[in-house]
Amino acid sequence: MANSKYEYVKSFEVQDEVMPPNLVLVRIKTRDFRRFSQVHEFEVPNDEKALNLMNSCATAVLEEYPDIVFAYGFCDEYSFIFKKQTKFYQRRGSKILSLIVSFFTSVYATKWKDFFPHQDLRYPPSFQSHIICCASMEVLQRAHSGGKNSTEKRKEVKLNLPLIIFSQVIAETNMILVFGCWSNVEMLKGTQKQEKNELLFQRFGINYKKLPNMFRQGSCVLKTEASSLNLFLLLVEEIVKYNDNDTPVIRPRRKVIIIHLENIAARNFWNAQLCLVKELGCFRQEMNKIKPEYVKSFQFENKLMPFTWIVVRIDGCHFHRFSEVHQFEKPNDEQALNLMNSCAVAVVEELNDVVFAYGVSDEYSFVLKKDSELYQRRASDIVSAVVSLFTSIYVMRWKEFFPQKDLKYSPYFDGRAVCYPSSTILRDYLAWRQVDCHINNQYNTCFWMLVKSGKRKIEAQSYLKGTQTKEKNELLIRQFGIAYDTLPVMFRLGSSIFQDE
Repeated sequence: MANSKYEYVKSFEVQDEVMPPNLVLVRIKTRDFRRFSQVHEFEVPNDEKALNLMNSCATAVLEEYPDIVFAYGFCDEYSFIFKKQTKFYQRRGSKILSLIVSFFTSVYATKWKDFFPHQDLRYPPSFQSHIICCASMEVLQRAHSGGKNSTEKRKEVKLNLPLIIFSQVIAETNMILVFGCWSNVEMLKGTQKQEKNELLFQRFGINYKKLPNMFRQGSCVLKTEASSLNLFLLLVEEIVKYNDNDTPVIRPRRKVIIIHLENIAARNFWNAQLCLVKELGCFRQEMNKIKPEYVKSFQFENKLMPFTWIVVRIDGCHFHRFSEVHQFEKPNDEQALNLMNSCAVAVVEELNDVVFAYGVSDEYSFVLKKDSELYQRRASDIVSAVVSLFTSIYVMRWKEFFPQKDLKYSPYFDGRAVCYPSSTILRDYLAWRQVDCHINNQYNTCFWMLVKSGKRKIEAQSYLKGTQTKEKNELLIRQFGIAYDTLPVMFRLGSSIFQDE
């Protein structure tokens, strides 16, 4: 970030750390899945290819993020649980939920053709995500010991986090779908599990218990140990990071597997997984019935201050590497910037509450109107919707801007929402981002011209250290015949988007 008189606007950013030792879980769900499934003609009540695509995306998430140790999904949603001691991005809620939903969305759009080779994506799929924060076993035990006469605290000890979250009562929902695709929900109201089973068998000849486990009980994704479920430990070699000289670091990792079980809330299942026991602890109580309201009470929610300007700023994750792998032109790739602008335009068109957007390089800021009630001003819904939609469009429109280049891996973004109380402060925020654009682009223009002229990167950095704006302009004119002020405005000052009435 550049230094300027506008830097004070950073003080409006609040930290949303999920405090340890609480466990962190991210739950994602499709935005308007009913419409998406109808438009893309998914088979009802269960489309096996669509479910396998979701499972493939979840597998990719566990492979990408070592701190995620378990995932559970069904229909159009997935839940991801982090290891107890995670320090993933300093446990910042907005960072975590936006990264996961963006990466999941990117993989979903990228892999669509693998599962639906004869069907095009008719519009960008997008998801919303929430952080669910729940006390660890240690905290629950301390709470229990602190009040022996408290019935509520005794109950809490039994409701361990993974059991709370992953005990999804989906069998009943699937029975409704099998029977009537939601159109006959009223006639099924009040019916019990056995009655639904009898209806299915008597009227349709369907033995519900013989349907695939993936339909009835969902899918579990985890990294297995050698003794877990008697499965042989498979190690795969993967690139885990890149050194400063861009050489890959390759390490063996445990194989991520998908399993389908009748009862994932069973104590014997959890305690049999060495990886889960190590990262989450063992679970001593069986789980029977859970009220959804109880689970929802653990949702880590942040409602944004009313009658303030909401700005959602998204940034590309590891885009330095992404730009090098995809051979973007330095210091500015016009097609890459136009792709970013195209995605931002689509977000503004999709979300009517967004009244202005400003972007530079791999970042974009979206300004929501001051009286916006989008998603009841819930930060997680707003941020995840914007970042997921942007990511999906980026993947889908890649070929429009790079017809000769394939996406070599899935791009993704992170995001955060910040409230600004006045129009003056909002203007200063936008000025801050534009000053940042100018300073960074001027430096990068000088840096890459020096590198292209034969200097090593470290030499170019040393050469430019401590130089001011005037000195950089003189350098460009003297050595390269470039008048900085004549470069395209998009490079120097960024791009603004708004709806012209």
